[in-house]
Amino acid sequence: MSSTRAYNWTDMPREQVRPGVSRSGFRGDGALMVMNWLEPGMEKKPHSHPFEQLAYVVQGRVRFEIGDDIVEVGPGEVVRIPPDVVHCGEAIGDEVAMNLDVFAPARADYDHLTSYQDEDFN
Repeated sequence: MSSTRAYNWTDMPREQVRPGVSRSGFRGDGALMVMNWLEPGMEKKPHSHPFEQLAYVVQGRVRFEIGDDIVEVGPGEVVRIPPDVVHCGEAIGDEVAMNLDVFAPARADYDHLTSYQDEDFN
């Protein structure tokens, strides 16, 4: 195994999901973190997946729609999104929101976000 390395979110490869939404990923053996940058005016995309998701807001404010619930989350706050529940989030206010999602187990469909780490697991 390679030596332990530290990474900075601003230096990691970033994927443009759609206008106003971008993300970067970091994984371990059994969990995945995804940092999302949400710009004011971004389009919402309600969706669901079989993964439990924990969303921690780092900066800005995010309005999450989780099933029938709507909750506004600010810096330092965290919310749980259960598996298979339709949900979405959007930046509210004038500032770019950053929210960190944690998925366990790690999502194979997001492996492309963490390919820069491949040598860390050899």
